[in-house]
Amino acid sequence: MPTYREFRLPDVGEGLVEAEIVTWKVKRGDAVKVNDVVVEIETAKSLVELPTPYAGVVADLLAAEGETIAVGTPFFVVDVDPAGAAQPSSPAATGTSVSDASLAEVEVPTGDEPIEPGLIGGPAPGGRTSVLVGYGPRESSGKRRSRKTAQAAVQGAMSTEPAPVAEPPLDELPSALPTPPPPEPDSNAHVTVLAKPPVRKLAKDLGVDLITVRPSGDGGVITRTDVEAAAAGGDAAGVDEGTSSPRSAAATWSREPGERETRISVKGVRKMTAQAMVSSAFTAPHVTEFLTVDVTRTVKLVERLKSHRDFADVRVSPLLVLARAMIIAIRRTPEINSTWNESAQEIVQKHYVNLGIAAATPRGLVVPNIKDADRMTLRELADALGELVATARSGKTQPAEMQHGTVTITNVGVFGVDAGTPIINPGESAIIAFGAIREQPWVVRGRVRPRLVATLALSFDHRVVDGAQGSHFLADVGAILSDPALALALS
Repeated sequence: MPTYREFRLPDVGEGLVEAEIVTWKVKRGDAVKVNDVVVEIETAKSLVELPTPYAGVVADLLAAEGETIAVGTPFFVVDVDPAGAAQPSSPAATGTSVSDASLAEVEVPTGDEPIEPGLIGGPAPGGRTSVLVGYGPRESSGKRRSRKTAQAAVQGAMSTEPAPVAEPPLDELPSALPTPPPPEPDSNAHVTVLAKPPVRKLAKDLGVDLITVRPSGDGGVITRTDVEAAAAGGDAAGVDEGTSSPRSAAATWSREPGERETRISVKGVRKMTAQAMVSSAFTAPHVTEFLTVDVTRTVKLVERLKSHRDFADVRVSPLLVLARAMIIAIRRTPEINSTWNESAQEIVQKHYVNLGIAAATPRGLVVPNIKDADRMTLRELADALGELVATARSGKTQPAEMQHGTVTITNVGVFGVDAGTPIINPGESAIIAFGAIREQPWVVRGRVRPRLVATLALSFDHRVVDGAQGSHFLADVGAILSDPALALALS
């Protein structure tokens, strides 16, 4: 007989309470092995791929793409006994859905039973335990729930929608998520659009409301080209049917007033960032100091490093020199690398540097950090920076990579910005904004000469860092950028 295992949303990070289903990697009827990736979810911090802790056949998907569910909610069901599912008593063989199966014949895991070896949360070879955060083994009580309780659990976890009488075999079943009907031509409220999951994700990343996009695909399906055109400022597919000219502005503005606005739901990374920034800005008393620096020698050093054989295969930029300068300056002013403990009313000084790098991604601002950056050589630091940036741009930064930072750099210069007043990353006491490097007239030994100049802006928590300490730190960083050789003397 079939044996169903339901997979509940685990806590994949510290304090996760909910997550959005972004993309299902499987459909109903697919065979899966332990640790196969089945779904991509978006938490408040990052995109995470979840593996299945069970091997078998996908019996049901209990949440739709785009749906936000709470931690602990069942959202994926596996039949771990697919051979038994082929028997006459199985839901697939009798033409019924999981919810229509005879509940008296369904074995429901209680959570108190020993977990099978090899599963996530179960014992692995060598005595180790493979645990997915928030979904680990429980102590066995040796008891099972009553048959009545098991029936209630299955009824609550499975879909109650009746299936067609002549449902095909399990290996031919379509996805449990039905294709939404095309929108009504004259409907403006709560319109359901047709688009594949990758296209929906692209629209979300580009900030495009699919309701406003005019489809060009067969059957009214929105394509990737439609979304890209809309993001570029075009109107839906960009051309009217039967013509090759762009749609007129008059056609664009002839819509109803409700269609001239786009409302973007704030969730995931953007929601977490907004909450964190508000909390930081109104909790920590911010002070910002500015220092304009001649970085000509830093730029020359970067060019020399690029041609050095030890740095031939790694990206080298002034940001690398700034990172090293901050690490050196922290040794002289350790208060910068501290945090305020409100509950204990004490300052916690860190004897390690987890250097955060603020990265703007299509999903919002993330701040992954380089663990123990102070213990790295310049080449190791360059490698870590390159890997951090590449991972952030691909949207694959994991929650653990954004936790326990001690000080942060935000490189606003890449946007052509000279300076700003950055908000301190929660849990830290300082952040430096690195402005654009520009050629400007500069007085050198009494003569005005063209030099490469940049502005540093240091924001710090005045509960932890005094003005003198912040000024000394910023002056040290600026001195090293002005003359990188000073790093030998200050380190």
